[in-house]
Amino acid sequence: MTLPDHHPFRSERAKQRYLERYALRVSAWPLPSTERVVETSFGATFVRVSGPSDAPPLLLLPGIGSPALSFSMNIEALSQRHATYAIDNIHDNGRSVETRPVESADDFARWLDELCAGLQLDGPVDLLGLSYGGWIATHYALRSPERVRRLVLLAPAGTLAPIPWGFIWRAVLCVIPARFFTDNFMNWIRATDDVDEQAKARLDEMADDGWLAQRCFRPRRMVAPIPLTDAQWRSLRVPTLLLAGDREVIFRADLHLPRVAALSTQIQTELLVGTGHDFFAARADQVNRRVLAFLE
Repeated sequence: MTLPDHHPFRSERAKQRYLERYALRVSAWPLPSTERVVETSFGATFVRVSGPSDAPPLLLLPGIGSPALSFSMNIEALSQRHATYAIDNIHDNGRSVETRPVESADDFARWLDELCAGLQLDGPVDLLGLSYGGWIATHYALRSPERVRRLVLLAPAGTLAPIPWGFIWRAVLCVIPARFFTDNFMNWIRATDDVDEQAKARLDEMADDGWLAQRCFRPRRMVAPIPLTDAQWRSLRVPTLLLAGDREVIFRADLHLPRVAALSTQIQTELLVGTGHDFFAARADQVNRRVLAFLE
């Protein structure tokens, strides 16, 4: 099948609208970066590279529906001692262009293997996954532990427990072309107290990004995240840091963080008080310090 030039967008106009918005958001990236496009068997993957080129590599996988620009509150701190590779996930919104459907966790793992090869990252890498990106990262660490030095999971959706129906029906309603439903969904997951103005502005921009992406991209079927079994958590051989807020709505962090910590000595967990799914940006300084302490 021949794909149209505007693939994976709904139309050429939709493509231009989204890329103009994307370029505007790049201007908020707080440090110099270079752009890479890596060809894989699943399509072209877009990567934003920051930090010292000779520093240890750290790959960043965003949550579903979001490009890697969602890490704008974290990237400056993480790039001080790491070469950071902020990735627009294949099979998702952003500047990566999927040409072969991703249909399973195995496909995501193969894609990451090919991406690392294309980036010429020969040794083990540090891997950070946010929300759905955490599910992808965990499955890669399970399948290729020799390729991952350390694993950081920020509120990994669908990894500790099934996605709740409250999330699913709110997300489905976002398809309706009325901004109310997107705002309702974002307000539901954003539960952090006392968010400063900079973080609030960034989170509002992410909500705007998501709203526009729903209007611009053609629908695609999400690869359903199946939670890891206790046996899989026990078999995880990679040192892992798992952070989540005590107001997380996608899973019961207060129940599941102690559970997985008890399953493996490789897993460190921490519950951030007074925060929801937005904690990676709303409490960026705290998260950045904790992640860097773990990685170093």
